[in-house]
Amino acid sequence: MKILYAHHPDDVKQYTTEKLREQFLMEKVFVEDQIELAYSHVDRIIYGGAKPVSKALSLDAGKELAAKYFLERRELGAINIGGAGTITCDGEVYEIGPKEGIYIGRGTKEVVFRSLDPANPAKFYLNSCPAHTSYPTVKVGLEKALARPLGEAATMNKRTIYQFIHPDVLESCQLSMGMTVLEEGSGWNTMPCHTHERRMEVYFYFDMAEDTRVFHLMGKPEETRHIVISNEQAVLSPSWSIHAGIGTRRYTFVWGMCGENQDFDDMDHVAMKDLR
Repeated sequence: MKILYAHHPDDVKQYTTEKLREQFLMEKVFVEDQIELAYSHVDRIIYGGAKPVSKALSLDAGKELAAKYFLERRELGAINIGGAGTITCDGEVYEIGPKEGIYIGRGTKEVVFRSLDPANPAKFYLNSCPAHTSYPTVKVGLEKALARPLGEAATMNKRTIYQFIHPDVLESCQLSMGMTVLEEGSGWNTMPCHTHERRMEVYFYFDMAEDTRVFHLMGKPEETRHIVISNEQAVLSPSWSIHAGIGTRRYTFVWGMCGENQDFDDMDHVAMKDLR
């Protein structure tokens, strides 16, 4: 598990491209028969991927959490972007198909990931954050997720936001998680952009053609930077940073947030004239 420390925006101004990528970009989310995770001191979020192919993968706490098991003091969200698979939670098996998700509550001792077909393995993208109490484990498919169509073709941001882990869908302590699907011909995921001082966010970009790239914008609104993103990579956004992107073609991304509140629309909007 890679450990990432918090960053002051004044320091980030001095970062080179290489340093930005090292500190904010997770380049390899999925590795065959492994669980790859990053632990950020920004709101203590853990994010990464599990790709079981020839064997089952068990989610263990490791020395980083100093816990008896991974979810002793945490909650977890998972969205499958690969083939069909299963997640076993304390003996109960949940079949998670492509673009389906699950919320797993605090106190779940055993979490095991499997693929139903090794030739088309599941790819479970994971977000986890500290939890103060236990809520029930709930599977969420697209039909249960809260769908919010947004944008228009003229501004190249026609998209649908699917809220998987959200107060209007299920109970969680602080984790919010969902998926945004852009329509053909659209490239902007969030513009005009915003910040939200009360929570951080991680974007995981996928469903991209091999030569597609997303130019992900970050930084203070008056001092922006960009990171070039390839398929199946994740990027960290501290609460002080904008988080927006424009792709060379359409794409899909999973967003995950944790922090002070779960009000999705609690945003500090940035006027286009104020961007630098």
